[in-house]
Amino acid sequence: MNAQEVGTKLVELFNKGDFATIYGELYSPEIESIEASGDDRVAKGMEAINAKNEWWESAMEVHSSTMEGPFPHGEDEFAVTIEMDVTDKAGGFRFQMKEVGVYRVNDGKVVQEKFYYSKG
Repeated sequence: MNAQEVGTKLVELFNKGDFATIYGELYSPEIESIEASGDDRVAKGMEAINAKNEWWESAMEVHSSTMEGPFPHGEDEFAVTIEMDVTDKAGGFRFQMKEVGVYRVNDGKVVQEKFYYSKG
């Protein structure tokens, strides 16, 4: 699959909530995930991605999430927008997030994801 096809599938699966297929079929085992902020901004490999996802699920209650795109850039990248309505479980406050994700594809697999969002 090319980047456009991977992006289209990623958006479709994200909006269905099918994260197992995203990580199992679309991500390279050597994936690199880069957050905009935080102590552990860079996660490398599926084990690190799984740990990051486990933290997110334990820390946040997701009420809704949607992804739009893909917006292609060249032959190997695409961007998406993500909107989420979440509650921080520790603090109990509910808030809305909007972020941009930029994905790089190599040999039909996502090899890097990079997120941009307000630190507010």
